[in-house]
Amino acid sequence: MVEICEVGPRDGLQNEAVTLSVSDRVQLINRLVEAGITKVEAVSFVNPKVVVQMAEPEEVMRQLNQAVGVRFAGLVLSAKGMERAMESDVDDIHLVLAASTAFNLKNARRTTDESLGELVPLVERAKTGHRGVTAVIGTAFGCPFEGKVSEEVVFYAAKRFLDAGADAITLADTTGMANPGQVRNMVEAFVEQFPDVPLGLHFHNTRGLGAANVYAGYLAGVRRFDASIGGLGGCPFAPLSVGNVCTEDVVHMFEQMGVDTGLNLDGLLAAARFAQEKVQHPVDSYVLRAGPVP
Repeated sequence: MVEICEVGPRDGLQNEAVTLSVSDRVQLINRLVEAGITKVEAVSFVNPKVVVQMAEPEEVMRQLNQAVGVRFAGLVLSAKGMERAMESDVDDIHLVLAASTAFNLKNARRTTDESLGELVPLVERAKTGHRGVTAVIGTAFGCPFEGKVSEEVVFYAAKRFLDAGADAITLADTTGMANPGQVRNMVEAFVEQFPDVPLGLHFHNTRGLGAANVYAGYLAGVRRFDASIGGLGGCPFAPLSVGNVCTEDVVHMFEQMGVDTGLNLDGLLAAARFAQEKVQHPVDSYVLRAGPVP
């Protein structure tokens, strides 16, 4: 079985020209949960002056329907964000940095080493507060500013978080630079070095390889993937970045392959239509446009 972590309400909306209200964000998340999603990256504890689309995460969490078996995650980039997250009702903390210092400086205004120094100690803070912790390592497959990012740099960051007690690692192709062969090699190398660590993958579809990269990760043994409803997404700090791999397209692909996702495709399509209405432009969902294969 494949597990989808739905990142549309956070990563999907952070780059939109239209800022959705708290009510609309809550409705979107509730629709995704009704479609069977059991983990949602629901909010981001960042400066609302910098990313206005992510304002009022505490209020979003207060208004969400708390469903049995569903975990809501919040993104954290700093110690200040962590304190806000710990005062909210999030179940999981996603600690995020970029392996590329050039990218991390733009995204978090710190070098990668500076972010590690600030974020790694927060793992213990989250664990003592009974939160799950996933470390998300961005630009793991390449950086638009630095180019190639070495596996050694990526795995060094992963080890720092794991040594501190993180539960899982997600490797993120932040701007859509990965290819299927690279994904296979990265996963195999990661598993060799960290054989018992739950690994997730996060892809963008910037160059049309999002679904192919998901499949490459699946063939290499990964069963946890981030995806965004309607293919929404992009990064405010990266040039030419487009949406995340599309949830309903990925689910449709796996269903056609006979791989269980536990999700209701019709419910996901309804959520994608709702998202499309709210962002006020067509979304990048092939299955929404063409319909599922009969």
